[in-house]
Amino acid sequence: MKKRILFFLFLPSFLFSLNFTVASYNPENLFDFQSDGTEYKEFIPNSLYWDKKAFSNKINNTSKVINDLNADIIVLQEIENKNVLLELMKRLKYQYYLFNKKQKSAIGLAILSKFPIVKNEIIIVGSKEDLERNILKTTIQIQQKNFIVYANHWRSKRASESNRIKYALVLQNYLKYNQADDYIIVGDLNSNYDEFTTFKYEKTLNDTYGITGINQILNTVIKGNFVTKEDIHSYHQESIHFNPWLELPKEERFSLQFRGENGTPDNIILSKNLFDRTNFSYKENSFRVFKAPYLFTKKGVIQRWNKKKKNGFSDHLPILATFTTDIVFIDSLKKKDSINSKNIEDNSITSLGQLYEISTLNKPVVMKNLLVTYKSNNIIVFKGVNGDRSIQYYNKDNINNFQLGYRYDVEIYEIDDYFGTKEIKKLKILSTKDYVKNIQDHYFDGSTKDLKNLKYQNEVVKNIRGVYLKKYLHYRSSKGKEKIRLYFRKGIEKPTDGVSLVVESGILSSYRSKIQIVINKLEDYKVYQKK
Repeated sequence: MKKRILFFLFLPSFLFSLNFTVASYNPENLFDFQSDGTEYKEFIPNSLYWDKKAFSNKINNTSKVINDLNADIIVLQEIENKNVLLELMKRLKYQYYLFNKKQKSAIGLAILSKFPIVKNEIIIVGSKEDLERNILKTTIQIQQKNFIVYANHWRSKRASESNRIKYALVLQNYLKYNQADDYIIVGDLNSNYDEFTTFKYEKTLNDTYGITGINQILNTVIKGNFVTKEDIHSYHQESIHFNPWLELPKEERFSLQFRGENGTPDNIILSKNLFDRTNFSYKENSFRVFKAPYLFTKKGVIQRWNKKKKNGFSDHLPILATFTTDIVFIDSLKKKDSINSKNIEDNSITSLGQLYEISTLNKPVVMKNLLVTYKSNNIIVFKGVNGDRSIQYYNKDNINNFQLGYRYDVEIYEIDDYFGTKEIKKLKILSTKDYVKNIQDHYFDGSTKDLKNLKYQNEVVKNIRGVYLKKYLHYRSSKGKEKIRLYFRKGIEKPTDGVSLVVESGILSSYRSKIQIVINKLEDYKVYQKK
């Protein structure tokens, strides 16, 4: 018996690895029921929207989400003060906590942990009077090793991007002197994982010439392409990071819905040391969004707090990721990663489909036998060969060089993402090839396909019949009754409400997370029955 015990005691330590989860959650303004003069107006105790019933529902609903998450470490944003945090903790199973906010601020940051917090530091952002919230650095001891969490809550998009860059610059400058740490950057950054592509057309946000805090300053993007798990150690820049939002399918990338648009303001950003297979390691593909059914309405919309009904949850969904103390050898890192997150070398791009997986071309690529399936005054649609995808080319000065129904070899210099729709911005014709008679054979039959599937973006669609009402086409599919937005280009006559029409050659596109059919010319649709 003693021999067995001794043998057990001297087993290698890596057999006793520990998995633990880290979460981030913005419960949307968790206030207490005591007045201290810094509350937002709607959370003043005993007011119209904030009474004992509202407070009770809010704190109980928040604790339900956190308990169901069952994370070992959680970063919370929009917590009013230490008192409400302690009240919340009465309903939770966390032993260790930290809280911080500026004196005149209404809300602050908190960290809850099931592991000992051995050190904390406040990283100052702005002056005491500024609206910027400080960054909370927390050192958590797990199996005698230090795991570093940088808790963040950046300025909202009521402010321009330069205000969020302040956080990124302060953090990146700090990280220069802490390169050896195993750390994560967690919280509501009010920045999408692909912010550099989504904000550049927003004049009120883009005061930084296209530079964003989350992407170019924190180095989650290098030379216009995302840093991936395979190549994170190949860069020589300081403080390179991987954003695991890239691991999820595009249609699942959201933790917030604002005016019908999906967003990813909540982030868990990973340092390169979490991929060196020592101390702590990130568990590949463990990043996820917590989507319990009760967090959504019957219509599938996030069930945020309703001040009138005094019930609900938050406008944010929690996010989680798993880490391990083991020395992890991730076999799949030796293989090709999923198409969602890998960088594709420019010289290996041979299909239009591959263009959808990158953000920027570092050098021109040649595409052969692209068929022009659609043409209007300033837009054409190319269709690739052998089942390849379609893509728009938007450049009104060069459209007349292309003829409908012909194939072309082209050299592509620039691509872009216009509010969610991929397009070519600059190219050169290398040669004109053969003419294809029946281009409609290459159209997408909308009566048999799922129009909401993003993989059909930029396809020319036909044979969609329905009733036009309040900007939407109401039609039947195999799923039953559905509707899709019809967007008419400026100058195109719109049908009147109540008419029956058929779309004969519209372009299926994505705009701010909404699928729509774009009508560029009158021939794209036909009214076959008036109201």
